[in-house]
Amino acid sequence: MTEVSPLAGYAIGITAARRADELGALLVRRGATVRYGPAIRIVPLADDTELYAATRNLLDQPPDVVVATTGIGFRGWIEAAEGWGLGSETLAALGRAAVLARGPKARGAVRAAGLAERYSPASESNAELLQYLLDSGVDGLRIAVQLHGEPLPYFAESLRAAGAEVLEVPVYRWVGPADPGPLDRLIDAVLEGSVDAMPFTSAPAAASVLAVARRTGRHAELVDAFRHRVLVACVGPICAGPLAALGIPVVQPERARIGALARTLTQALVDRSPLLRVAGRQVQLRGQAAVVDGELCGVAPAPMAVLRALAAEPGRVLSRRELIAALPAGGEEHAVETAVGRLRTALGEGRMVQTVVKRGYRLAVEKETA
Repeated sequence: MTEVSPLAGYAIGITAARRADELGALLVRRGATVRYGPAIRIVPLADDTELYAATRNLLDQPPDVVVATTGIGFRGWIEAAEGWGLGSETLAALGRAAVLARGPKARGAVRAAGLAERYSPASESNAELLQYLLDSGVDGLRIAVQLHGEPLPYFAESLRAAGAEVLEVPVYRWVGPADPGPLDRLIDAVLEGSVDAMPFTSAPAAASVLAVARRTGRHAELVDAFRHRVLVACVGPICAGPLAALGIPVVQPERARIGALARTLTQALVDRSPLLRVAGRQVQLRGQAAVVDGELCGVAPAPMAVLRALAAEPGRVLSRRELIAALPAGGEEHAVETAVGRLRTALGEGRMVQTVVKRGYRLAVEKETA
């Protein structure tokens, strides 16, 4: 029998812009169905007037310290400067400054540009980089901080509070999607219960999803889904910020990497998948399916809602009224009977869902196996 992939039966929504395909491929490889709804888009560097203005500012008043936060961002900045005819001048200004690199990728980009970093924290964290600067003393220094899509307000504010002049260089600035339709449909799918997990790779993407939901009157419902039903994963603590502020539980990898995010999300979904012994069969619930004795059985949304409700209290009889409340669109008793019939057909074993006359339905649970 073919082993069922760990994410088979799960639908995952991706809102990323730059690395959506990479993350999607990792999840599809594990068996997931992926739905894309870009929440942001990147302003092309060559067209970014804010980056050009920051670069001109840096050349007019060269910095004492330059902080490179990401490899791709630093390389993109240098390439954009070259496109504007300012490449040599920019490198010369950076070469006269003390260059700090957040991690190995930023360090590699700095060296590839012909520069040498003065310091790079082993932890790859902005917090340790900031502490190094504060411990070294920044009063009176002009510090250029290369951003990467999202602001670092605490970083810049801490330096300013310590007496530094801070120039923020906004590389890869993010704005709303050119076509909001896919994101709008993805939010609807989350609210309908047909999306099981949402991984985020940037704080702007998370904030954009919440903002779109707020503008369209779906914010409270979306937050409730994120808090109680949909698994939300973030690549790191900065990314998680807009969600954590609303009390949304978030899982994160130990290292802020796309591959680690995919692994963390996979394990979290596996950990929350109930495994039951029902009518002599081993049953594992997945987001949009059930695995019965090692075979993946697709289950439509209404029958799946009934199965989740029954599995949440294994063996207890749930009344038709309780099951109506569990259905995505509500309905009447007939809707429950129809959903139960379809569930029995999907599972391939009618005895799994027992009818208790005049009371309701229950799973024929023998014991929990995990």
